[in-house]
Amino acid sequence: MLPEYTASTGRRGFSDHAKLRAAIVMKCECFSCITDLLDYLQNNLLIAHYCGFNIMKPLPSYWTLERFIKEHENGLLQKVMQSQVQKLYELGVLDASFIALDSTPISANTSQNNPKSFKADKFKPENQPASDKDCGLGVHTASNQHSEKKYEFFWGYKNHILVDCITGLPINEITTTADVADSTVALDILKNTNEYLYVKECTFIADKAYDVKVIYNTVKNVYEGECYIPLNKRNTKNPKKLPSGRPVCDAGLVMNKDGKTFDNGRTRQKYCCPFRRSKTKSCPCNQYECS
Repeated sequence: MLPEYTASTGRRGFSDHAKLRAAIVMKCECFSCITDLLDYLQNNLLIAHYCGFNIMKPLPSYWTLERFIKEHENGLLQKVMQSQVQKLYELGVLDASFIALDSTPISANTSQNNPKSFKADKFKPENQPASDKDCGLGVHTASNQHSEKKYEFFWGYKNHILVDCITGLPINEITTTADVADSTVALDILKNTNEYLYVKECTFIADKAYDVKVIYNTVKNVYEGECYIPLNKRNTKNPKKLPSGRPVCDAGLVMNKDGKTFDNGRTRQKYCCPFRRSKTKSCPCNQYECS
């Protein structure tokens, strides 16, 4: 069931509802290009009929679908998702008593993300891709292990998804630029979800990127729930150190001395990220304080 709104009709009679359903089919089938969607609809006319197209006439062109996707705000898809979640809740298929939050990287369509590109400064923050002025510079690792040292920089976005753990179905999502820390999105997505799906007394699960005190407090005090989040070693007072005494950061990099600080009559050695003054690279843990 799609949310009610005034659906306009183009010159060839293609309604917005039909084009919206086609866009949903494109995502469900994991097509990256509109041309793949059109080929699929041409070879599966029953699906095209269910979308709302008249299969006795030519299907919409590439330009018609591209114009529809570009001209319509993300809010329309948000309304569709919320209406579907509410319907599933009414049917008893899902609820928000056992939820989990995580993010997935979305690479921008730029040559700077091409692994075959060997430009030394392609991941320099100042070198915004000309093909995508909105994307951000992010980093992701190969796994969620504390000892993981394999990481990759990328230009793009993050899709933050809140799911119902019992059914595995998504109940909310927020897309941000890749440079936004996962932990800063958690409270917004919980608040937004609670407006149309009750999340009181929930059990909240997330990975170590969400090990932030304000998330624990909010889930407990505002939503009367419980958090199950692995501790992030960046919060411990005894980080891994070399025999020389220099600490090793969360990315497995040796930190550099950065002067001294004085407090309560004590002198302490300060350390900073090895990428702090780099002109070509940025810290793979840039969502955390490293100094």
